[in-house]
Amino acid sequence: MAWGESKAWMTGTDNQQLYQDLLDDAAGAPARNAKRRKVLHPQDMPWEMARQGLLKHLLNEQMNTRMESVDAYMQIIPPGSRSGKHRHLAEECLYVLEGRGYDLHQDCDVEITDTYHWKVLDEVKRYEWEAGDVIYIPPNTVHQHFNADPDRPVRLISAINRIYEKFGLNDLEQIEDAPEYRPGVKLSAESVAELIAKK
Repeated sequence: MAWGESKAWMTGTDNQQLYQDLLDDAAGAPARNAKRRKVLHPQDMPWEMARQGLLKHLLNEQMNTRMESVDAYMQIIPPGSRSGKHRHLAEECLYVLEGRGYDLHQDCDVEITDTYHWKVLDEVKRYEWEAGDVIYIPPNTVHQHFNADPDRPVRLISAINRIYEKFGLNDLEQIEDAPEYRPGVKLSAESVAELIAKK
């Protein structure tokens, strides 16, 4: 044989039908997708009292929808309060449905080798926003949202691409919890209304 590695590649006794599994998965996709939801009603969208704050999930990989690549949630920030502070590798955009406030952002110095290293830079950048605006969060930016109105809640729609997770780069770190966060809290329309009522 022409190649010096011929003795190496001929070794091994394991057999698997990996390519056939890909074909079977592709053939089964139409039937699986037919059972996945294309329309979600408000009662299908779960609440979460998360470390990032009060969330109503619109799209999530665990919600059995047809959406393959985007997670989205509505975040409600009570009057005069703030979200948690976190950092993630994927970029994010938020649409401001109602309210006014500001973001604080800190860039990170990042190095990706065999491992992943980052360092938060000292400079804090402030961005003002109000209803109708879109907030852009660059990749790997430490960020936090603040409600500047002492009387009214803020509602934001967050969308983030889950492709980083599929590539093994689901780098998400919670740095500070939202003030309202309590582990294990179950939310309802009534409890949410109480949380966002004028203080």
